[in-house]
Amino acid sequence: MNHFIRTVAAAAMLAAVASSAQAQANVSVKDAWVRATVPQQKATGAFMQLQAAKDSKFVSASSPLTPTVEVHEMAMQGDVMRMRQVQSVDLPAGKTVELKPGGYHIMMMNLKAQVKEGDTVPFTLVFEGKDGKREQVEIQAPVKALNSVAKPAHAGH
Repeated sequence: MNHFIRTVAAAAMLAAVASSAQAQANVSVKDAWVRATVPQQKATGAFMQLQAAKDSKFVSASSPLTPTVEVHEMAMQGDVMRMRQVQSVDLPAGKTVELKPGGYHIMMMNLKAQVKEGDTVPFTLVFEGKDGKREQVEIQAPVKALNSVAKPAHAGH
């Protein structure tokens, strides 16, 4: 009887792990990178392409490099380009949403140290489905030179 209970418990745990892994696969992250900083610079941006299998939202990010990580948008207001924090970025199912210079991006502020080309920055990205359930995705973003720009979403196709 004990063997049967252990077998059922193990099967239930495997099913839970499988469904958790399946949930984690809802959002894919591609071409993530962080813009390098100069000494004493306290802020920089992170950029990437996000694609969700189901309608979702990108709601937050965190990194051990700084206590302050926000999701921002650059947008024209009249004749002036302004940056503002946003609560979330919609991720329509199957569509690539690009976080890029001059648009949506992750803003890292109050940096503890210079972010140098060739470094790698760890992030935890948080996404929320229409059902209100949140999932976290861990990524490592390489640091690129100050003059780097985002590559087009369909480069190489």
